[in-house]
Amino acid sequence: MPDTSQQRHAMLAEEIRRHDRAYYVEAQSAISDKEYDQLYRKLIDLELADPELQTADSPSQRVGGAPIDGFETIRHAVPMMSLDNTYSQEEVRDFVVRVQKLLPGEPLEWLVEPKADGAAISLRFEDGLFTRGTTRGDGIAGDDVTANLRTIRTIPLRLNALGQTDAPGVLEVRGEVIMTRSGFAQLNRERAAAGVPLFANPRNATAGSLKQLDSALVAKRPLDIVLYGSGEIRGGPAIDSQSALLDALGQLGFRTPQHTWCCSGVDDILDAIAELDRVRPGFDYDTDGAVIKLNRFDLRERVGATAKAPRWAMAYKYAPEQTQTKLNAITVQVGRTGTLTPVAELEPAFVDGSTISRATLHNED
Repeated sequence: MPDTSQQRHAMLAEEIRRHDRAYYVEAQSAISDKEYDQLYRKLIDLELADPELQTADSPSQRVGGAPIDGFETIRHAVPMMSLDNTYSQEEVRDFVVRVQKLLPGEPLEWLVEPKADGAAISLRFEDGLFTRGTTRGDGIAGDDVTANLRTIRTIPLRLNALGQTDAPGVLEVRGEVIMTRSGFAQLNRERAAAGVPLFANPRNATAGSLKQLDSALVAKRPLDIVLYGSGEIRGGPAIDSQSALLDALGQLGFRTPQHTWCCSGVDDILDAIAELDRVRPGFDYDTDGAVIKLNRFDLRERVGATAKAPRWAMAYKYAPEQTQTKLNAITVQVGRTGTLTPVAELEPAFVDGSTISRATLHNED
């Protein structure tokens, strides 16, 4: 048994982190909610008795802090470029041919990943600790939303080891903050009960949550994250491909895309795009396309980028899902401040994995 409060705190924190990862990342749970709450309560009691035990990576730091006046603008160490996109399979073929011409004689391997419909984010870790989170912004600089991101349970505050070695001394990972469909539905039910305007869709709810100045409020929002890319990396084992990066991110404790396809040519790519379109309604978060990437990083460097987008990647966008339903009524929702919001009361319709029965009329989406 640990004989000091510091040892007890370290053991409790590590146990809670392990259960957080099992529950929020791996969708498994070895203990009941009550047992988890008891562990968390013991941790809080130790920190109340000795505030010096409250470290930056303590699970207690996820609850949010005092509101801030505004966000600091942070320059990205490596720019967060956007992707060229298309709705045309013929343009996907043209893209593959262009890359092949830039790499004559090279056998090319591609990775196809789901394109999560959320808010792009960059997370920075130093010596294994989460130190900063930044929005994409204009790609060169973004807003420092670290306090808000600390509340997301699928973001580890301390990284796991990477195989037999420690995590890189500096690691920037990129991905999308998302809101699950089930979480979004529950959030809108709560907002309706409170008489405040509903969010139009999970993407709007996610973006609005990230820009809140009160992280304690953000902690109540059902935010999640999916990681799929990297920025600055210093130290650690060499990572030479997208598939190796995704494997390393999983080992480090991150949630990564649940489906990926390794492809050797454009026909494989188009088959993967079709298969993703078939399975994505079963995801619990919105996706609006597929991202096609060269797998090998050395070939990416040879292909390079334009001023705004890499030449080695493209996003294929699916046509938005639409359906017809009956408008039963238009009601007016009165917010606590007196704001009037028109709401469409609809015959329930299943769209893109969700049953829709109400929609705000303030937003064209």
